Amino acid sequence: MRLEKPVNPLKEKSYQFAIKIVKLSQSLISVEREYVLSKQIIRSGTSIGALVRESEFAARRADFINKLTVALKEANESEYWLMILFDTNFLTEIYFKELSTNCKELIAMLVSSIKTAKNIK
Repeated sequence: MRLEKPVNPLKEKSYQFAIKIVKLSQSLISVEREYVLSKQIIRSGTSIGALVRESEFAARRADFINKLTVALKEANESEYWLMILFDTNFLTEIYFKELSTNCKELIAMLVSSIKTAKNIK
């Protein structure tokens, strides 16, 4: 009998968000011929998951908290770029709402994780 590892919701959600952001960036480049904003959103949107992964092997709690704090900043930046893309008509309302909701959920999860880590004695 093989036991499955428990799913880390933050790790999974940040990974799935990164995939959506990569697809968005590809579309911005190939369909819209938009190169500047696509690079901004891919950098911030994919770094959230990378930082969450880095935090898994943090040497100390302070390092863990720092990695998640930087991931939170990247998520906040991603939300900004999504708003810019929507307000400049590069994103449909439906696609914007989906990505924005995902991003806000990541922000909430990161805030909660950081608060929990700070309160562990």
